Amino acid sequence: MADLGEKTEEPTTRRLSDARNKGQVPKSQDLTGVLSLIVAAITLLVFGAFIAGRMHNLVKRSLSADSTGFVASPDSVWSLVRTAAIDAGAMLAPVMAIMFVGITLASIGQIGLLFTTKPVTPDLNRLNPISGFKRIFGLRGVMKTVMNLAKLAAVIAVAVLVIIRNEAKLVMLVVLEPTQAAMVVLVVLVEVLAWILFILLVIGIIDFVYQKWQHRKDNRMTKQEVKDEVKSMEGDPETKRRRFKIAQEVAFQRVQQDVPQADVIVTNPTHFSVALRYADEDAAPRVVAKGVDHLALRIRQIAAAHRVPMVERPPLARALYWGTEVGDLIAPEHYEAVAEILAYVYELDGTAADQRRAREGALT
Repeated sequence: MADLGEKTEEPTTRRLSDARNKGQVPKSQDLTGVLSLIVAAITLLVFGAFIAGRMHNLVKRSLSADSTGFVASPDSVWSLVRTAAIDAGAMLAPVMAIMFVGITLASIGQIGLLFTTKPVTPDLNRLNPISGFKRIFGLRGVMKTVMNLAKLAAVIAVAVLVIIRNEAKLVMLVVLEPTQAAMVVLVVLVEVLAWILFILLVIGIIDFVYQKWQHRKDNRMTKQEVKDEVKSMEGDPETKRRRFKIAQEVAFQRVQQDVPQADVIVTNPTHFSVALRYADEDAAPRVVAKGVDHLALRIRQIAAAHRVPMVERPPLARALYWGTEVGDLIAPEHYEAVAEILAYVYELDGTAADQRRAREGALT
C-alpha cells in the first residue's frame, strides 16, 4: 500500500490549472525551433526571388556609385546608408514577420493562449546549487542531452548519406558551367535541409510528448493533497452536514405548516408524497409540499395527525414530484387524474359530514 507522502495520484484539473497560471506548461523548445526553421525555409522559397532581386539592386547601386566617382560627404554617406537600410529592411521584413507568426503559432499550438509574468519573476530558489545539480544530472537533464546528441547525429548522418547518394553529381562539378554547378549544389543543399528538418521535426514531436509526460509527473499529488483539494473545493464534510441538517429542519418546518392546509396527499405509497391544495382563487390545484423517503414519511405523519386524506397513486406521485416545484400549479396533463382524486376526497368529506350530523341529531 502506497504511503500517503508519496506522489502517486494523477494531478487534478485544479493542480494543472494552478501550474499553468504559474507558467508551468509542457512545451518543447526543440519542436518550436524546428517549426520556425520550416517556416523560414518555406519563406525563403517563396520570397527567394524577391530577396535576390533586392540584393542585386543593392550591390549594383553600391558598385555603380563607386565607379562613377562617389564623393564621400555626410549627406552622400547618409543617403547611401539609408538606401541600404531600406533595401535590407525590405528583404528581411517578410521573412522576419512570417517567422514571428510561425513561432507564435507553434507556441500557441502547444500551450494555447497564456499571459503570465511568473516565469520571469525573480526566485532565489533557482540559485540553489542542489536544485541546479538535480536539473543537470536528473532525468530531465539526461533526456535533454540525449535529444541534443540525437539531433547532432541526425544532422551528420543525413549530410553524409545525401552526399554519398549524390556523389556522382558532385564529382562532375569540376566540368560543369558555373551556373550548372551552382544549381547542382543548391539541389543537394535543399535535399540535405529537407531531410534534416524532417528528422528534427520527428525528434521535436517526441520531445513534446516527453515534456507532457514529465509535466504530469512533476504535478502528481499525494493522497492527502487530493483529499485536501476535494475538501477545499466541495467544503468541509462537517460543515456540509451541518448545512444539510439546517436545510432539512427548515424543510420540516415548512411541511409542518403547509401539509395541514392540503386537500389531499398523493403517495407512492412509501417513497414519494405530494401535498395538493385547490383554492378558489387558483386555476388548478397547487403543490404545497412534497418529499421523498424520510421527508415523505414526515408528510404522511403530519397528514395523518391532521386527518388530511391520503391516496395511493404511484405513477402520479412520481410525476408530480419530479415535474412540479413546491408552490407551483400542476401541469395540464395531470388535471384529469388529480380531478378524479379530488372528487373522491370531496365525496368522502361529504359522507363524513352527513355521518357527523346524524350522530349529533341522535344525541339531541
